[in-house]
Amino acid sequence: MKLLLVSLYFPPAGGGGVQRPLKFATHLPALGIETHVLAPDDPKWIHRDDELAPPTQAWVHRARYIGPRGRKPAEELHGRTGLDRIARQAQLVSRRLLVPDENVSWNLTAIPAAIRIVRQEGIDVVLTTSPPSSVHLIGAAVKRATGVRWVADLRDSLVAHPHRRAESLAVRVKEQGEHAVARLVARGADAIVAVSDAIAEEARASSPRGPVTTIANGSDFDDFAGLQYRRGERFRITHTGSFFGKRDPRPFLTALADSGLDVVARFVGDFRSADREWAEGLGLGDRLELHAYVPRRRSLELQRDSDALLLLIPEAGGRGKGVLSGKVFEYLAAERPILAAVPPDGAAAELLEQTGAGIVAPPDDTVALRAALEELWTRWSSGTLDGTGLSEDWRERLSRAARVEELAEVLREAVG
Repeated sequence: MKLLLVSLYFPPAGGGGVQRPLKFATHLPALGIETHVLAPDDPKWIHRDDELAPPTQAWVHRARYIGPRGRKPAEELHGRTGLDRIARQAQLVSRRLLVPDENVSWNLTAIPAAIRIVRQEGIDVVLTTSPPSSVHLIGAAVKRATGVRWVADLRDSLVAHPHRRAESLAVRVKEQGEHAVARLVARGADAIVAVSDAIAEEARASSPRGPVTTIANGSDFDDFAGLQYRRGERFRITHTGSFFGKRDPRPFLTALADSGLDVVARFVGDFRSADREWAEGLGLGDRLELHAYVPRRRSLELQRDSDALLLLIPEAGGRGKGVLSGKVFEYLAAERPILAAVPPDGAAAELLEQTGAGIVAPPDDTVALRAALEELWTRWSSGTLDGTGLSEDWRERLSRAARVEELAEVLREAVG
């Protein structure tokens, strides 16, 4: 079988969204699937990680990216007032006019490139992986032009993203465009893969023509090989990842301030200026450490060398319940205790309770968050806060390799 995997996020782009397509392309060739990847030459993404090694057994093709550069509008507008703010908003408005997302113009070069690769290489199946949702337009166009099978991989909800500010008119307009993509995927894809059961149920509600399968993200235990935990003089809890939309560090930071504990909270990645300025009013001093974006290897080092890890998933009006992000599995692979500020009745809470890897508290409940933090600190100070090593059974069930085997089966069934 020959596969063409289409992804906007692929090395040298950095960030968490790169890992799923990268791991697919790394492991599928070992399962007898000749793997080709189509990615932008430069996605102009806000993060770049030149330390990420591309897959050695896959062919990587590049199509010129002609879309706008990745930006952080909230950061660019922060602190601006009057005419200065209006001028910057005007510079950002063109991104809002692109539907379903600001990356849709990549299709102008990616669709012809994908059609050419399918014909030249004798591709059997195309796998498009979102976000952004506009990548699925490539799969639909290539299937229509060549008759190749098409599988759509949904890493985020197409219709109810938990981190978007759904109360915004601009966001609602964008989501209408993504509803159209969801209908296109349902009508055209020969199979749909979803990263969580909640997203799979959304896909099934659209009456898809093909089967819908949940294939969660996986844990890359080998990525932590050689990384050590060393107990320090102060308790360190680490959050890695960017803050955007509804993701909010303030309840946890309030709980930390109220606790009075000598705990160092490390935030690694993009931390909003508005949150930083707000946090200064808590008087945390050296109990708060803010680190800019770092390459993934350094992020993994900091995770392993932490006394605990902080996971944040917002309620987002019920949208957060079904979120089972790649960060959950990365933290599990780090094998450090997790303080999970997540919906208690959600998918992430259920997995952490099953594995015994963390303490769950509602993301906006500062009293519960403080109690969870105090419990971890007490166990640490008494020397009883151990790592969260998983059983061999759990390691096998959660491994990325097992997930890729599930994907390979979906691809084979789609080709028939």
